[in-house]
Amino acid sequence: MLTTKSIIERFELKLVAGEKGLNKKIMNTDISRPGLEMAGYFSHYASDRIQLLGTTELSFYNLLPDEERQGRMRKLCRPETPAIIVTRDLEPPQELYQAAEELDTPLIMSSVATTQLMSRLTTFLEHELAKTTSIHGVLVDVYGVGVLITGNSGIGKSETALELIKRGHRLVADDNVEIREITKDELIGKPPKLIEHLLEIRGLGIINVMTLFGAGSILTEKRIRLNIHLENWHEDKLYDRVGLNEETLRILETEITKKTIPVRPGRNVAVIIEVAAMNYRLNVMGINTAEEFNDRLNAEILRNSQKEQDKEN
Repeated sequence: MLTTKSIIERFELKLVAGEKGLNKKIMNTDISRPGLEMAGYFSHYASDRIQLLGTTELSFYNLLPDEERQGRMRKLCRPETPAIIVTRDLEPPQELYQAAEELDTPLIMSSVATTQLMSRLTTFLEHELAKTTSIHGVLVDVYGVGVLITGNSGIGKSETALELIKRGHRLVADDNVEIREITKDELIGKPPKLIEHLLEIRGLGIINVMTLFGAGSILTEKRIRLNIHLENWHEDKLYDRVGLNEETLRILETEITKKTIPVRPGRNVAVIIEVAAMNYRLNVMGINTAEEFNDRLNAEILRNSQKEQDKEN
């Protein structure tokens, strides 16, 4: 649970009033600069957000008649307002001190510029309040691509990860991957704290990857871009041999590229995943080998068809 107290500790801010409201929950990732509210327009006041007061807001407030000041500040301090932050070490108005203290709204001071603090807070809140889920699988960093390996228990996910680590790639999480959707189309995966740096190999047990292979063999978190799904080879199933079929895996509200790899004795799955990661990077850069091959094939068919027509004529 994210509270106002957490924000103060994380960004080393100074509380000056409203201490009783430190345990208010922060539920909204958006942050407001209440300029219209300073002018008296509260019809659409987003009171559940952190409010930032900078030079612009306070300069305008200081121009208000004395009879309007007290009321404006009391309207800012709603029960659901997690905090009001005054930036640039500006002196908060006395009316704001009184309202924050009486209504238990934390009043906080920061030396950082308003836009800079807003950017930092927004990034932090988006990360902390992101939607979360967990998936049974292994997450590895292969050539800079976050690859989520999934499949039934015993298919060889951890063993494949071990081979990738030996080849110089990095482990993020084994068995259980905690996933946060930071923004639309951005999934960040990390391991549960209990099994961080650990890898389970059937018949061998649990090994500490960082201890065995060094600090360069692990990552604490990684953006997930590609899903490799391992399954036992089925003779009666038709697998994609060209690469034109586009599968996706939906996690929360985000879809990522999915490749289904059939597993049977003699196939080096680790090498296949390396190639899949490199090919994914090429696709991102606009190079699609499958489409290029398909274009060549269609052009060749068209030429042969044209030759046959010429012979008939």
